[in-house]
Amino acid sequence: MKNSLENKIQDKSAVIGVIGLGYVGLPLAVEFANNGFKVIGIDINEARVNQINNGENYIGDVSDANLAEIVQKGLFSATTDFAKLKEIDAALICVPTPLNKLKDPDVSYILSVLAELSKYVHRDMFISLESTTYPGTTRELILPALEKTGLKVGEDFYLCFSPERVDPGNEKYQIKNTPKVIGGITEQCTAIGVKLYQSIIETIVPVKSPESAETVKLLENTFRSINIGLANEIAIMCEKLGVDVWEVIDAADTKPFGFMKFTPGPGLGGHCIPIDPHYLSWKMKTLNYRARFIELAGEINTTMPDHVVTLIGSGLNRFQKSIRGSNILILGIAYKKDIDDVRESPALDILTLLEQGGAQVDYYDEFVPKIQWNNSEKFSQDKLSGTMLKSYDAVVIVTDHSNVDYQYIKDNAQLIIDTRNVFKGVSDKHIIRLGANQDL
Repeated sequence: MKNSLENKIQDKSAVIGVIGLGYVGLPLAVEFANNGFKVIGIDINEARVNQINNGENYIGDVSDANLAEIVQKGLFSATTDFAKLKEIDAALICVPTPLNKLKDPDVSYILSVLAELSKYVHRDMFISLESTTYPGTTRELILPALEKTGLKVGEDFYLCFSPERVDPGNEKYQIKNTPKVIGGITEQCTAIGVKLYQSIIETIVPVKSPESAETVKLLENTFRSINIGLANEIAIMCEKLGVDVWEVIDAADTKPFGFMKFTPGPGLGGHCIPIDPHYLSWKMKTLNYRARFIELAGEINTTMPDHVVTLIGSGLNRFQKSIRGSNILILGIAYKKDIDDVRESPALDILTLLEQGGAQVDYYDEFVPKIQWNNSEKFSQDKLSGTMLKSYDAVVIVTDHSNVDYQYIKDNAQLIIDTRNVFKGVSDKHIIRLGANQDL
């Protein structure tokens, strides 16, 4: 058939719709447009839509010039109007999937998209969910709603789950060279999905079902969460043993087999590692099974900000000071180095705990000039001067951005709490390193 979806993908006449234009959706939309597809982005954020249509970028992993070029060429446009789904051949869902206060999955964004998609789904349409979710979501939640329209999966439309694998700030692995996992409801669904994604991605990894693909994503980040939890617990153990955890980890890493290096830190951040394992844990509870590794790692990782605050208190005590009444500067508010993303950042937890303890807290982060804080805005300090650094009772390195002169910090700060091993191997009364001997 000349106008079949496969032929449209082959000759790049298929119109790609990306629903959700955040850290996952926008880079994906740009990649399809760069490869010659017409792309329509759909987002409920009108300001974000206007920025795109004006060629203005807001994601660090996207080139400003690249975005402006594909918008100008008419390859990429954005809208808040879900009726545009009528024009779309392939709809890729990239909306947030947070946890609620009870750490249960919040699929409300997926349900909102599904309500609109059900109105406009049409024959020969491909649909892929990329948002991380619990195993069974694609088959149990999305499929029934779409088949209520009278269309049949695998014949009239094609449904897959293909988890995003975005690592913000990673210059080596981006969409094109990061293998893409995909699992369809039927074999034909998977085949269509493989054909679509291989037009922009070098390696496609098909699996037998959406449940497998959903579990792949959760395993990847559960693996990281558990191993980071182990590294964090070893760090606390090393403090008590009087040895340097960073030295221990580096030495262990010389083993050429059977060891993979993970390092401790002030806590987990980002949208994936702190959240995704709880999706798997929640699903297991519905099957009367307790995911013990996930729960234990979560407990250790979520208490790391408290441990950092304990280290801050210990450091202040050396100078006959307490957290209450102290002026403290947090260096780095983003969840990891050299990006502007503050989602689930442990720095925010540390900031909260310090303020609750009676401290006056400022932050410095050139990547994040301001944050929403206590129903208002909190701004980064403009610059790091010697006079300003000396005015703080403690400086806490939470995110080790590359653009900071740490020797300058060392030369001017009264007390430094180093959670990222910036001052590797340093033994100094004025520097406390996470996971190292504190009894100087």
